[in-house]
Amino acid sequence: MSLYYQDGQTVLHHGDAATVLATLPDESADCIVTSPPYFGLRDYGVDGQIGAETTPAEFVAALVAVFREARRVLANDGTLWLNLGDSYAGSGGNGQTNRRTQGKAPTNRRNRTGASENGGLPPRSLMGIPWQVARALQEDGWILRQEIIWAKPNGLPSNAPGRFESRHEHVFLFAKSWPYWFSPDARKTGHSDVWSYPTESLPGAHVAVMPPALAERCVSAGCKPNGIVLDPFSGSGTTGYAAAKRDRRYIGIDLNAEYLDLSLRTRLAQPALTFGDTA
Repeated sequence: MSLYYQDGQTVLHHGDAATVLATLPDESADCIVTSPPYFGLRDYGVDGQIGAETTPAEFVAALVAVFREARRVLANDGTLWLNLGDSYAGSGGNGQTNRRTQGKAPTNRRNRTGASENGGLPPRSLMGIPWQVARALQEDGWILRQEIIWAKPNGLPSNAPGRFESRHEHVFLFAKSWPYWFSPDARKTGHSDVWSYPTESLPGAHVAVMPPALAERCVSAGCKPNGIVLDPFSGSGTTGYAAAKRDRRYIGIDLNAEYLDLSLRTRLAQPALTFGDTA
């Protein structure tokens, strides 16, 4: 078993997301809020990492496999909130700052210049990775309910020639089945599908991690009271922090034990959160 840490609020697992999910019981989570590594942008130094695939098609297939297993673990009335950013072909990334590296600057996974590796796209083409993933998850049985735009007012400037700066990412809302649980109070925070949240830094560790306020909004809208929130790519534990603030329990999975340790030192050790003894 992959159990890494456990208390009355949080359970953390160390291992490959799909492999760990396969060990979890059916319908044991009420909501999934997650942000997987983006395609080809960073090398996190761990074998088997998602995002290190050779082609976009391989990346999409890897995520479909993870979320197929996650769908089994999700309650029938549960939702999946999936944050993804895009990548450019042949540019070695999209100029966004690494979301998960610890202590030192990340390295680009590759400088993709071959059209075959880029899914047939010429260099410098925007790949449309988020929508490729969304469409593939639809075809695998997920109900795609909404595309939400996360607008980043303090997004990092880019010197890429011939285009405007990128100041948004996608958050897709998926349902396992219809009907599903959706907070009756969620729409009171605004009816718009454009959410503006500044990026936030985590000193000494991550840069431009998912804002806790964004994760908290997903949790409050998509997870029933006293429910369990799952993140198969736990990283710095932002989703776990949001779950605890909203009085939900949390299950986190990460391939890199350093990130699990980091989350326990930072996001999951905030003064507002109270944990029991470790097991």
